[in-house]
Amino acid sequence: MTQNKIFQRKELAAIIQRLKSEDKVVVTTNGCFDVLHLGHLRYLQAARQQGDALVVAVNSDSSVRELKGENRPLIPDVERAEMLAGLECVDYVVIFPELTPIELLADLKPNIHVKGGDYKLEQLIEKDIVEKNGGQVLVGLNVQGKSTTNLIEVICERFGNN
Repeated sequence: MTQNKIFQRKELAAIIQRLKSEDKVVVTTNGCFDVLHLGHLRYLQAARQQGDALVVAVNSDSSVRELKGENRPLIPDVERAEMLAGLECVDYVVIFPELTPIELLADLKPNIHVKGGDYKLEQLIEKDIVEKNGGQVLVGLNVQGKSTTNLIEVICERFGNN
């Protein structure tokens, strides 16, 4: 069931083009989503409410290592994608290898791209490409105190000496 939500970039671009031709609002977001937690769920639910379909772009294992360090990801990209695809609020999932979502967003051309509240609009390097293609960027969808980093810290504190 979840596998039918996971697509390659070209396939997904065609799906999004069709949805937009039907006047559907396509929302994208991106991230590592390593160790899925309540903050992710609430963020994705809020993102989905912004439109008719939610596309989640997941960083590949190699890009997560480059962004977060050699000890990450904890969960392989195909498993992270499948977990995300299993969420009711997620319509489509794509894995991307680049360090930023700029190339992917140039291909997908969403109506809306969302990021969490820990970002400021002027910090987002993907803002220009989204707006160039007629979309808008929203920031601020976030759940305070819920992050993968915080979760890993708690695990290390509790089980680090075992």
